[in-house]
Amino acid sequence: MKHSHFILELLILVAVATSCHRAPGDVPEPARSMYYWRTTMSLDSAERAFLGEHGVKKLYVRYFDVVMKDSVAMPNATLHFPDSAPDIPAGIEVIPTVFIVENVMHHDLGNMARLVVERVVQISATNGLAAPREVQIDCDWTRTSMERFYAFLRDARAVASEHGMRLSATIRLHQLTMPPPPVDYGVLMVYNTGDATKLNGHNPILDLRDVKPYLRHLANYQLPLCAAYPCYEWQLLFRGKEFKAVLHGEDLADSSLYRRVSDGHYAVVASRDIPELSGDGTTTTWVTVGDSVIVFRPTASQIIEVARALAGERSDINRQVILYTLDKSNTNKYTHNDYETIFHP
Repeated sequence: MKHSHFILELLILVAVATSCHRAPGDVPEPARSMYYWRTTMSLDSAERAFLGEHGVKKLYVRYFDVVMKDSVAMPNATLHFPDSAPDIPAGIEVIPTVFIVENVMHHDLGNMARLVVERVVQISATNGLAAPREVQIDCDWTRTSMERFYAFLRDARAVASEHGMRLSATIRLHQLTMPPPPVDYGVLMVYNTGDATKLNGHNPILDLRDVKPYLRHLANYQLPLCAAYPCYEWQLLFRGKEFKAVLHGEDLADSSLYRRVSDGHYAVVASRDIPELSGDGTTTTWVTVGDSVIVFRPTASQIIEVARALAGERSDINRQVILYTLDKSNTNKYTHNDYETIFHP
């Protein structure tokens, strides 16, 4: 009898351990997914068509940022819902995402975890969205802020559990060298892999040469992971070799303002002030004759090459692919078949 009780207790312990520690690569309910990273929740016909055409079932929607203001952590740039009913096609799950500026982690957090999670719940309820089953935290933490950030995540995970939600977090490539965060799973952000301020022959959005040094950390990274890949472009302004700004939505085909030098390289032919990427009209950049605008966008083959390189180290990482970001200016960047291959590399 004692032997039987021992075996029973052992089986219970094994079952509990298995339920608490998923195998690497085990992402809850994998589905084709996209990030939505704008300040107004509104989809146009092209974006809605793209979601349907490619069977996208999850939208990771940025709800708000957390920034420091007057030495206090405050929400900023909260998502605006212009209509009484959210403009989201039926059958698509919304996963609220909160971006936290890293320097917030160097201050007293108090009960910030509870405030963040409950604000997410309130925003969903107020705007007629289904109660979320998950909340995601996005923060570019470092070794100096890791301990405080992980404490925040543990608190946030406990509050999320009270509301029946799991907690996920974004993981940048350099963060693979640190212990994994205390969340249910991570999204490996496989974009912005290079230095946008340098003209060094690498594509700063995505270049396999910049990804390769981190591949060796994937196989033994003890957290379920899925991958996010880019489907956007950057317009980068240089004065000589000096980086000046990220431009936003410039019409580079306008010959009164720009002259095409070569593929992806344009010269400024008219000086003027233009808004920077924030797009709020409060920050402008002086663009002068002779400046260069370099356009970077990874090709579909480059994205697929990187995705397959990651899968070579961790076979399940592409069970769920997330594209950054849903925007009508991005939905026509590649062909239908290219997108299909990216979603299932």
